[in-house]
Amino acid sequence: MDSFAPALLTDQYELTMVSAALRDGTADRHCVFEVFARRLPTGRRYGVVAGTGRLIELIRDFRFSPADVDFLRRAQVVDDNTAAWLAAYRFSGDIEGYAEGELFFPGSPILTVSGTFAECVVLETLILSVLNHDSAIAAAAARMVTAARGRPIIEMGSRRTHEDAAVAAARAAYLAGFASTSNLAAGARYGIPTTGTSAHAFTLLHDSEPAAFGSQVAALGKNTTLLVDTYDIAQGIRNAIATAGPGLRAVRIDSGDLSVLAQHSRELLDSLGAPDTKIVVSGDMDEYAIAALAAEPVDMYGAGTAVVTGSGAPTAGLVYKLVEVEGKPVVKRSENKATVGGRKTAVRRHKPTGTATEEIILSQRAPQHEANDRLLQRPFITAGEPAEMPTLADSREHLRQCLISIPWEGLKLSAGDPAIPVTIVPTT
Repeated sequence: MDSFAPALLTDQYELTMVSAALRDGTADRHCVFEVFARRLPTGRRYGVVAGTGRLIELIRDFRFSPADVDFLRRAQVVDDNTAAWLAAYRFSGDIEGYAEGELFFPGSPILTVSGTFAECVVLETLILSVLNHDSAIAAAAARMVTAARGRPIIEMGSRRTHEDAAVAAARAAYLAGFASTSNLAAGARYGIPTTGTSAHAFTLLHDSEPAAFGSQVAALGKNTTLLVDTYDIAQGIRNAIATAGPGLRAVRIDSGDLSVLAQHSRELLDSLGAPDTKIVVSGDMDEYAIAALAAEPVDMYGAGTAVVTGSGAPTAGLVYKLVEVEGKPVVKRSENKATVGGRKTAVRRHKPTGTATEEIILSQRAPQHEANDRLLQRPFITAGEPAEMPTLADSREHLRQCLISIPWEGLKLSAGDPAIPVTIVPTT
C-alpha cells in the first residue's frame, strides 16, 4: 500500500468547512480547539497520552503538494479559491498540551490548538487518528506492565494490525514500559530494543526438534530462546537443554494452560541443571492473563493482539472540539455531547507525599496554585515553530512517575471510578 503525505490523511468535511469559511469570510477568525475524552473506556481508571511526539512531526510536515491539490481539484472536492489556500498552507498557530506519557481523565484538555479557524480545523483528523490510536495502545500496555509486576514484556503484535499501525503501536507500548519489540522498523525508527525467537515453522522445517534447536543455537549461540511446544513440551525442554546445555538463555511456551506448564517447566529445567534458563510465555496475553500468572515462575511475557488492539478499547475516545472564537467561549449543547466553553488550564493536585488527589480544570483563567500543584500543559508549537520535544526515553520515565503518583486503587484492573476526581470549573 502506498504511503500518503500527512495532508491527505484528512476527512473531506474539513475541506468542505474551509471552502465555505473562505467564501463567507470566517476562515480567519481566531479559534481554540481542544482534544479531550468525555469518558474513559469501560473498566479503565486512567488514560495515557501517547503519540504527541509523532503528531508534532506530522504537523510540521503538513503540506498540500501540487499533486495533492490537483487531485482535490479533479475530484471536485475544492474550488479554485480553496485550492490556492491549500497550496500555501502552513500551520502558523499554537499548540500546547499534556506531556507524552501523562495520565488523563474525563475532560482533561490534553491538546489545545489555536489559530485561524481554517488552519486549525484542517488538522482534526490527523490529530485524532494519531492520539486516539497511540493513547489506546499505551493505556492497555501500561495496564499490562502493572500486571507484570516488574517482569519484562515483549511487544509482538505486528502481524495483527496494519503495517504502519504496528510501528506506532510498538512505540506506544515501549512508552508504556514494555522492554522490547519484535518490530524491526520500530527499532530502526525509534531506537526501541528489538528481540525475536523463532516460529513453529522453523521446527517443522527440520527432520527433528533437536535438529531445529541445533541449527538455531549454531547460528545464534546459547543466548537465544528456543520454542519448545511444537510437539511435547517436556520433551522439548529436554531437547533444548541437551542441545544448548544449561547455559541456554530461555525457552518459550506459546500454548496450553500456561499456569500449569510454567510450574512444570521450571521444575524440569531445575532438575536438568538449568536453573538460570528463563521461561517466556506468549499466546493471547492481555493484562488479565498476565495478572493470573503473577504467582507462577514466569520470567517474561510476549504480548501481541491485545496490545495492538488496545486490549478491548482500540480507541481512546478522544474528540476535537471548538471551544473559543475570538476570545469568547462557545458551547456545544447536544444531548450527551455537551462541552464546556473556553480555553482550559489544568493542574494536578498532590499530597505532600506526592500522591495525586485531584485534577483541577478552569476555563479562561489560570488556577490558583497550591504548594504541591503541577501544571499539566506545555508548549509544543508556538507561532508555527515546533518546540524541542522530549525523547521517547523521557516520556517513558514521565509515565512511570505518573503511575507511581496515583493512589494504588487507580492501578486496579477491576472496573471503578477514575483514579483521581476531575473538577471542571466553567467560565463565569
